[in-house]
Amino acid sequence: MRLLLAVFCISFSVSGWGAKKPNVLFIAIDDLAPALRCYGNLIARTPHIDRLAASGVRFDRAYNQLPLCNPTRASVMTGLRPDTIKVYDLDRHFRDEVPKAVTLSQTFMRNGWWAGRVGKIYHYNVPASIGTDGFDDPPSWQKTVNPKGRDKADEALIFNAEPHRKISGALSWLAAEGTDEEQTDGMITTEAIKLMASKRGKPFFLGVGFFRPHTPYVAPKKYFAMYPLKDMRLPYAPKGDRDDIPTPAFAHNNPVPHYSLDELTCRKALQAYYATISFVDAQVGRLMVALERLKLADNTIVVLWSDHGYHLGEHNGIWQKRTLFEQSARSPLIIRAPGMKGNGTASTRIVEFVDIYPTLTDLAGLKTPKSLEGRSLKPLLKDPLTEWNGTAITQVLRPADKRLPKPVMGRSIRTERWRYTDWAEGKAGVELYDHAADPMEFNNLALKPDTEAKTVMERLRKLLERKASGKVPTTPFNPKRL
Repeated sequence: MRLLLAVFCISFSVSGWGAKKPNVLFIAIDDLAPALRCYGNLIARTPHIDRLAASGVRFDRAYNQLPLCNPTRASVMTGLRPDTIKVYDLDRHFRDEVPKAVTLSQTFMRNGWWAGRVGKIYHYNVPASIGTDGFDDPPSWQKTVNPKGRDKADEALIFNAEPHRKISGALSWLAAEGTDEEQTDGMITTEAIKLMASKRGKPFFLGVGFFRPHTPYVAPKKYFAMYPLKDMRLPYAPKGDRDDIPTPAFAHNNPVPHYSLDELTCRKALQAYYATISFVDAQVGRLMVALERLKLADNTIVVLWSDHGYHLGEHNGIWQKRTLFEQSARSPLIIRAPGMKGNGTASTRIVEFVDIYPTLTDLAGLKTPKSLEGRSLKPLLKDPLTEWNGTAITQVLRPADKRLPKPVMGRSIRTERWRYTDWAEGKAGVELYDHAADPMEFNNLALKPDTEAKTVMERLRKLLERKASGKVPTTPFNPKRL
């Protein structure tokens, strides 16, 4: 009897869920900026994600490790930084460098959870690989489902504003005929709901990966109608905004402002991007309704994240990703864990995407692998404003092109107040932005630094190098000292 009681107490105290293991609904959205109403965007119509945020914790300052699909997804799923897994671009698998890595879903599988995936969790070439396994990791799943919808069949109808580029990387869109359920993302939702229903008798880890709003921006016509073209405005930037920005800071695939497209075309692209956001929002709504209908909501941790941020014309014409500016490095992250005191509030603390893995294992009461390079966000789920002293590192490898004779690595560190960025460890340029006075990063203080800026740059450069090398500072970082 005493042994049985001890086993019960350990089970309850380790997980916090009693003897019942929590499910995990792991929702990934491709190329979604924090262009959501719950993040303060007054254009976006996203009632379902807003409702999820209102019932969980919204992380207002969450940063990805490398703003490109393959590296950031590999980093999230392994809990390791790009420099550890050596994944900087689209053509390398993390197991080439760390073949024995135990991924997030594998950890759950090893502890009795069923794990499956519908759609894009690891990298896919979009839209070419829709309907395939993409750049998947087979050991991570017991079942995978790869729907292929009408958006693939209708690719010939897609408008491409830059015909010399493939639609995967160009500003391209389609106001589609038909219903949500005919589109790939609608089919992903349908299949995910089926899996939740079939697996509700035992704990599951279900990855649900939506392809939009990645280009081409495809959604049913009704979502385009929600965003009248007359209401679309390109973001403001002061004249000469680019004059103090180093050359490597601009993505190699976006070398000129707005791809040299006219304003009307860019506003149409904005309309299409927002339409796809609302389309995906509707699919998230379907998932949340299904959780309630299946009576799973009270025992399911819901995580919603995007692989990176996204530019919509900032800095006089930057689009898409692959920069170290705030718009690309900052990403949506919402976590709803039943019973957490912080639910219904937002956290302004600096967190990183490598924190997602240890957070979920901590919430589920699992032993977190020692190799992980993030930390659990559970304290912030209990109290979103608790002392945290967080910093975030984002990096990107800039390929060689006509402007750069050889590849250049950019590294950026974000604190509560500052963003410090260097290119080729400073040899190809340095940036410093004071977010207290310059949240849009218009004024690069590194060009003519005063005494304070020099001090800040020196301290952040050293901190960046310590964190990048894996060396933990002997004393915690204190943002109040800057």
